[in-house]
Amino acid sequence: MGTAQGPAPEHPGDGPGDGPDRRWPALAVCLTASFMTLLDISIVNVALPSIRTGIHASQSGLQWVLSGYALMFGLVLVPAGRTGDVRSRRAVFMVGLAMFTATSALAGAARDETWLVLARLLQGLAGGILVPQVSGFIQQMFRGAERGRAFGILGSTIGVSTAVGPLLGGLLIQAFGPHEGWRWVFYVNLPIGLAALPLAHRLLPPPPPPEDGRKARGDLDPVGVGLLGVGTVVLLLPFVQEQQWKGALKWLLVPLALAILAGFAGWERFYARRRAPLVDLTLFRQRSYGLGVLLSLVYFAGFTAIFFILTLYLQNGMRYSALEAGLSIMPFALGSTVAATVGGRIVSRFGRPLVAVGLGMVLAGLLAAALAVHLDTGRTVGWATAGPLLFAGLGSGLVIAPNQTLTLSEVPVARAGSAGGVLQTAQRIGSAAGVAAVGSVFFSRVGAGHADWAGGFQLGVLTATGLAALALVVALLDIFGGGSRPPAAMSRPCEGLAQEPRPAGRG
Repeated sequence: MGTAQGPAPEHPGDGPGDGPDRRWPALAVCLTASFMTLLDISIVNVALPSIRTGIHASQSGLQWVLSGYALMFGLVLVPAGRTGDVRSRRAVFMVGLAMFTATSALAGAARDETWLVLARLLQGLAGGILVPQVSGFIQQMFRGAERGRAFGILGSTIGVSTAVGPLLGGLLIQAFGPHEGWRWVFYVNLPIGLAALPLAHRLLPPPPPPEDGRKARGDLDPVGVGLLGVGTVVLLLPFVQEQQWKGALKWLLVPLALAILAGFAGWERFYARRRAPLVDLTLFRQRSYGLGVLLSLVYFAGFTAIFFILTLYLQNGMRYSALEAGLSIMPFALGSTVAATVGGRIVSRFGRPLVAVGLGMVLAGLLAAALAVHLDTGRTVGWATAGPLLFAGLGSGLVIAPNQTLTLSEVPVARAGSAGGVLQTAQRIGSAAGVAAVGSVFFSRVGAGHADWAGGFQLGVLTATGLAALALVVALLDIFGGGSRPPAAMSRPCEGLAQEPRPAGRG
């Protein structure tokens, strides 16, 4: 689909999801599912003290409640995206949605630490199956400027879930008490999932016809799935367990993971000579895709860690309640929500320079937040950081959704799921590495004898700002290397489903 004159949509003209009257409701179903999976990250963070109280979970168990979800999520993103590409995005989406709903109920009913950790592993697996289908559907259903708008709404959904998660978690725990409130953090997914399932079957487009005569099983590339899965988990494990796994031996897993991933790349080149590989490595020859994936990896390493250290600083250092901490984080998330919608609408006009402007705003906002914490050492610090976090959030909204639009702009629709899965895997790896790096700097001050929470937060923010600055360097490389304008497919009017001629015989 490299230009506006690319291939026709991948579903029949008379199938579900056809026409503009169904594309946007179908997008709403996709965004609802994305909202659930993202909400389950931010909402669980503030529920950890309640989980510890409710089932007497150990610190290691609490860490696995968080990291187990992230590990399984990252494990299946690319294979699930490719399965949707070659089989049926709608079927894979519905399987993931049903699993996520059921495992949410399983997590809420947990009676002990082991039960909850296993439920979170399965929940992460379900989320990883579900999420790459969303970017695949957006690629399939929208073209041109409308695609940017759709990705902008997806970015707004990310912002809303980030904003609502800590706040909703705080409200639920306050309403149901510290012993049982955490259960409702998981149960909140049940009515959403049950309502979305029949709508998904009705509105989402059916699978496209086969690309060619090759067997679908060959296109799923089982050896590639295994190598990528093992490599991803081995790479993520030392980062997500950085605080619990003491000693330096864990970092030996990083070169091992890189060796496995190098083997995966070699296998994919070999496999591509005969069949369709799991990941088409030629995509990285496209400037928009290669630099976009790198930018996502580095940026997520910086901005994701901010929420981690800010929550710890406010709840443990300043003795904020879960609700108060959630309210203090909201300015960033709300700013991101608003700006993502705007960014999705204008990215087709400005291209990568829009992302660079957003990154500059993030840098300025984070530095201002560190200064605010330095100047205000009392319990009013949540108010002092509100303005800087709002400004940084506005910048972030101009980064994530526009960058995703630009990164996937020249990816063939038949590869949309797996290409989106690679992008999201980079985001997960970046998040894990960033939390480990920024967290280690933060705990180096907090773990000292004087427990300098404010100092730890300031150093952590400076580290996260450095990572965001690296993302800005990547954006500038793209701009000054000739990638400053949006691709032709985004510069032209939308020529997607809305403009498809109706089949003969229809009025």
